[in-house]
Order: sequence, then C-alpha cells, then structure tokens
Amino acid sequence: MAARNGKKTVGSMVLSLGVCVLAAGVIYLFVPHDDSKGAPVARKDYRVALLTARRTASYPVAAPEGLPRTWKATSVDYQEKDHQSWHLGFLDPRGQYVAVEQSADNSAAFISQASQGAEETSRTQRIGGEEWRRYKGDKYDALVLRQKGSATVVTGTADFGQLTKMAEALRMKRGS
Repeated sequence: MAARNGKKTVGSMVLSLGVCVLAAGVIYLFVPHDDSKGAPVARKDYRVALLTARRTASYPVAAPEGLPRTWKATSVDYQEKDHQSWHLGFLDPRGQYVAVEQSADNSAAFISQASQGAEETSRTQRIGGEEWRRYKGDKYDALVLRQKGSATVVTGTADFGQLTKMAEALRMKRGS
C-alpha cells in the first residue's frame, strides 16, 4: 500500500510541475516585453579623472576634444599603480564601442590586453603628425601609437574610420 501511495505522490508532483510550467509559459507570452533594447547607457563625465591623470601620469594623457555630442563617454578609469593606466570608453554615433587605452607600459603585452588580442598588421596611417600602426582582431581592431615611455591604443568594435576619428580628436597633455 505504501508503494502505491508513493507512486501517486510522484505522479501528482509531476502533474503539478507541468501545470506550473504551462502557466508560466502563458504568462510570458501575454505579458508585453521588449528584449531588443537594453537599459540605456549613462553618459559619464570624465573631466575630474582626466585632470587627475594629467597631473600624475609620467606621459601626456590623451582625451578627445571637439567630438560631436553624439559620441557618448561611457567609462573612465585611471590607475597610478601598474604603469599609470588610463582608460576612456565611448559609444560612437552608430552605437559601436571605442576606447582610448594608455599606459607607461608600451610593451606588446599591454597592447594585446588593450586591443583584446588584436594582431599587428603591416599597415600604418598618419594621424596628427604621428605614425599609428593598425591592429586587426576577431573582437576589436586598434590603432596603436608607441612613444618613448608610453603607448596609446584606440580600440573597439567600431570600424577603422571611427577609430581614426577618435585618434584625430585626441589631444595629449600633461597637467599643471
């Protein structure tokens, strides 16, 4: 008798679970939702971090000047430890990610990390009187400027045209 009651209990539990899953599915179908748009990304004010970085970094810190408001700053970070690294992230007018990464470490390891593993190509381009090297990757592409004592990497999901616009807008300055 106990075995028979056990089978009824398991069967009842399976039936109850099926009813719950069916009810959840019906609710999901009829409750309006839009999965195509995530929460809007907030615009970041990076002026204070930029002033701090320019005052303390051993290299001229890069930030864009004159970009249209359609370029939205989304992230900023400056770390004095670990080679004085500067990060400034943007969404371009097309919604693609573009980042400025700088460090006193101008090694291949820093460039690889900043560009998400992009590989150096033989192509270069002149921007602001400097020769930038193109890097191509599966995830990000990059423009890289190696200078004595620092490296500047403009990288992201945007195409080289947008990366070039960012690089052209960069002004490298030291604080007072």
